[in-house]
Amino acid sequence: MTDTFWEKPLGELSRAEWEALCDGCGKCCLHKIEDEETGRIYGTNVACKLLDRHSCRCTNYRGRKAFVPDCVRLTADQVSKLEWLPSTCAYRLRGEGKPLPEWHYLVSGSRETVHEAGISVRGWTVSEGEAGDLEHHLIDREL
Repeated sequence: MTDTFWEKPLGELSRAEWEALCDGCGKCCLHKIEDEETGRIYGTNVACKLLDRHSCRCTNYRGRKAFVPDCVRLTADQVSKLEWLPSTCAYRLRGEGKPLPEWHYLVSGSRETVHEAGISVRGWTVSEGEAGDLEHHLIDREL
């Protein structure tokens, strides 16, 4: 990996660079609800059963599809098409040609800055095993 690999276009990133671009916010691992009539996506505070809600990282990233078959494997081609990707998502930002924010660990040098900046889901989610009906967990914040 080059020193500032994240400045390259998404399609030019190696697999290792692609994986390293993730900011570790955990927002993509929250359940969403789609309104069947309008197609609008609503966020919830319900985390995937595989999300470590403190580190905001998947506990079984390599094997996640076996446990969560509908888990999305993000690709460079999908980034501009997935409207539910968080506005702060490093993949979205770089896909739009924008720089990474100061709180991103590749810029700050610390995996904690995403949490310190209040960007991650740390501290405000519940596990899907405890949640019950998703409709009771809609959130009033932008993902």
